[in-house]
Amino acid sequence: MYLDRAEEEDEKMAENWKGDADGILVFTGLFSAVVATFLGGTYQNLQLNPQNASVFYLAQLYHLSASRNGTTITVPPTVSDPTMFTPTTFTVWVNALWFLSLVISLTCALLATLLQQWARRYLRMTRTRYRAQKRARIRAFFAEGIEKYHVPWAVEALPALLHTSVFLFYAGLVIFLFTIHHTIFAIVLSWVAICASVYIAITWMPVLRQDSPYQTP
Repeated sequence: MYLDRAEEEDEKMAENWKGDADGILVFTGLFSAVVATFLGGTYQNLQLNPQNASVFYLAQLYHLSASRNGTTITVPPTVSDPTMFTPTTFTVWVNALWFLSLVISLTCALLATLLQQWARRYLRMTRTRYRAQKRARIRAFFAEGIEKYHVPWAVEALPALLHTSVFLFYAGLVIFLFTIHHTIFAIVLSWVAICASVYIAITWMPVLRQDSPYQTP
């Protein structure tokens, strides 16, 4: 009787873990692709454009050549010295937030894969072909290990990390749009503010109302 109920509980627990991991893997795959696409167009702003450097040095060579011939030529002010290049503060913040978002998202995918392995290993170790008494002791041993090493906390931490990754992307997107177009920035910022407000309300709702079905990690 004990083993039957224990195996049923273990099966439900493992299926819940696998279900959470599958959902996280699907979302992180799509989300990471989106973040990587945005980064592909912004990370280049962190370093000097080789074309600008080429234009500057060609202008300097032309200036030296003209000076030898007694001709005075002024280098256009639009040609900046590449040795003085520093990325803007907005560029650094946008890339930092998006890279951090991408790293956290990929970390969630890695942990979700490990979670699936842990679930399979747990079921394999607790369903050995021993006598009922020994199987019960083995199951109790591994069940105690799950609680001892806070595996349920690790499972609950995955959605929290994923939510953090999404909000970091939102923050970087808002800063990015602020430097591009103020109207689009205002529209997106309004929506992000609404989403953040709803998220905070859902987070506190179970504390204020015990019968609330809503919950966030």
